[in-house]
Amino acid sequence: MPNTTLYYIHDPMCSWCWGYRPTWDTLQAQLQQQLGQQLTIKYLVGGLAPDSDLPMPRPMQQMLQQTWQKITQQLGTKFNHDFWHLCQPRRSTYPACRASIIARQYGLEKQMINAIQQAYYLNAKNPSDLDTLVAIAIQVGIPEAPFVEQLTANDIDKQLLQEINLAGQLPIQGFPSLVLMVDNNAYSIRLDYHQWQTSLADIRTILSNIKPC
Repeated sequence: MPNTTLYYIHDPMCSWCWGYRPTWDTLQAQLQQQLGQQLTIKYLVGGLAPDSDLPMPRPMQQMLQQTWQKITQQLGTKFNHDFWHLCQPRRSTYPACRASIIARQYGLEKQMINAIQQAYYLNAKNPSDLDTLVAIAIQVGIPEAPFVEQLTANDIDKQLLQEINLAGQLPIQGFPSLVLMVDNNAYSIRLDYHQWQTSLADIRTILSNIKPC
């Protein structure tokens, strides 16, 4: 049996990833049910925006607000637009990416990502801020002291940069993306925001054409 991994390439603060989440959750459940041990699912943070303490420029804020509205129109996704006047937006998603990597060590990666998304998009909290991420870590069950220490640790930063580098080598068109790795071969999987069946069919087709080892 070949080594088969489905990579989900994302950023915790990617608004289209938030829009895709219901379909992705269903797809994961179906993959586990239908393919079981044939497939390993791994999350890969792509890193939308590096560390920055600078306020987000007004044109970018306006662009992102329009993106939120577009996603709502196309997918019905809920957003709390109070974020834009309750918080000081910054173009910095690396802290949230590091938080996801740390949570992975505790077996809480999905919970961390989901909590970051809910804090950002529903509760008008800013995951670029350390205090927001610490509160989320405590919420999902990660001890505060080691979490804070790891957020600035060299090994976590190194792992983040490695994942960003790997994501850049894969056949993706942005976030979110799905890539099926079979041994050393990468296959881009069609991502349908409305129907999980599209990606599942792609995966099944690829796997059916691969000869067993």
